[in-house]
Amino acid sequence: MLKNVISGLLGLFWVFSCPAQNKIVSTKSADSNSKPRLVVGIVIDQMRYDYLTRFYNKYGEGGFKRMMNEGFNCKNNHYNYVPTYTGPGHASIYTGTTPKYHGIIANDWYDKEIKKSVYCTGDDSMKSVGTDTEDGQMSPHRMKTTTFPDENRLFTQMRGKTVGISIKDRGAILPAGHTANAAYWFYGKDKGYFISSTFYMDTLPNWVNEFNNSNVVASYLKPWNTLYNIETYTESGNDLNDFEGGFKGKETASFPYDLNVLKEKNGGFDILKATAYGNSIIADFAIAALNGEQLGQDNMTDVLAVSFSSTDYVGHNFGVNSKEIEDTYIRLDKDLERLFKALDTQVGKGNYTVFLTADHAAVEVPSYLQSVKIPAGYIDFKAQKNRFTEFMEIKFGTSDLIENVSNNQVFLNRAKIEELDLDLDDVQEALVNEIIMYPNIDKAYTATAMSSQEFNTGIEALLQKGFNQKRSGDVLFVYDPAFISYGKTGSTHGTGLNYDTHVPLFFFGKGIKHGQTLQKTEVTDIAPTMSALLGISFPNGAIGQPLEFVLD
Repeated sequence: MLKNVISGLLGLFWVFSCPAQNKIVSTKSADSNSKPRLVVGIVIDQMRYDYLTRFYNKYGEGGFKRMMNEGFNCKNNHYNYVPTYTGPGHASIYTGTTPKYHGIIANDWYDKEIKKSVYCTGDDSMKSVGTDTEDGQMSPHRMKTTTFPDENRLFTQMRGKTVGISIKDRGAILPAGHTANAAYWFYGKDKGYFISSTFYMDTLPNWVNEFNNSNVVASYLKPWNTLYNIETYTESGNDLNDFEGGFKGKETASFPYDLNVLKEKNGGFDILKATAYGNSIIADFAIAALNGEQLGQDNMTDVLAVSFSSTDYVGHNFGVNSKEIEDTYIRLDKDLERLFKALDTQVGKGNYTVFLTADHAAVEVPSYLQSVKIPAGYIDFKAQKNRFTEFMEIKFGTSDLIENVSNNQVFLNRAKIEELDLDLDDVQEALVNEIIMYPNIDKAYTATAMSSQEFNTGIEALLQKGFNQKRSGDVLFVYDPAFISYGKTGSTHGTGLNYDTHVPLFFFGKGIKHGQTLQKTEVTDIAPTMSALLGISFPNGAIGQPLEFVLD
């Protein structure tokens, strides 16, 4: 009796003293039908957050604005590591973790074991499907952790499907994860086909062959002009300027571009990648995949990972302030509307959930910034690398101590250091002390510091989250803001500064509230949020937290 009384009092104490716990308790029972039939992850390659606000008045009601009006807008969403590249970005979005854990430290990196550069999705053990070239020898084998689509496949006993689609192989492969049913990417050149890898299949499905044999891709080899009168494109700079690259065979980087004429000098069908039409091709293929792969047709949740890459190619070529980038986003908005309408029709409105984000943003063209008196500039990477080598020869009597310099990292020849009976920490520290004296080098750190200290704020914390002990270099360095190792035209990315880290994040559809927040969110929160929505395990390396305030 006494035991029961004490137990009851303790229960009352718990109820009245733990309001936070009570607040999140739900009386709703689990219902498999409450899950979306399809999750669509959309990544816009190189999309700055301010493209939403700069071009807002040019967008229609069915694309970006539909996500704003019906979904949840996280306005202060950032990358929480360096480097902000395509491979690491796509991996981080879907794994919920950073290069420190998932291991995709760049698009390409120097492999310290085999002593040569490797590509993030390259896999010589695979064969191409859909082409006789090496372009399909790909897989996600270098990504160490699971994605939320992997966890969904495991949860559904492999009955929930996963399909990845992109212009870029890495944009299709890394999001789809290790257990995907399929990943498809664009092979341009003389074909204009979508291809895959034997990692997923031995032959392309009939629906892909039908798409490849249709006239869809070839139909975009036409003039690319602005969708609306160019005079109304007041949200971007002059069409004719000194800050853009353009295409071979055309004297100026200005509208219009006759793609059928220019294709011969610009890689055949590859020219489409660097135009707004590349995104349209991806939308066409994704819509075809809904039916071809029978996505979202039962109560087992499927995942469709779509990456629009042409925004990145256009940004690299023409820059973030170009008429070309404005037109690309105006047209992308219409492609998103087409995709959402197809989802409404083929899956059913209320049966699917979408998130949209970017793999990184981009810097304004430094030469343009210089013209308006903002500090910016260019780094001579070759001269810098030679200076590293010369210093090592003077300091340690040999030029063989540096094996590789790439991705703002220096890889030392550890065997040579041991042979010369040098202390690795001393060599790293000496190089840091040298590099920090160079013009336009803002920060430099040793691998020892990254491995042995804990950084919680600033660029140091971002570098540490991007540092993988087995794969990263011996010394990491950071350029001054808006200083890049790149050509004098077009934009690039890779830093931990706001112009590279601040990207959109929308959720909308089944299970999502309508609202917005300026609370800071991070891309590593996306995968745990989708896992929470689906009631599945978080990806095994996830460090992000579910964004409870977006979930209905």
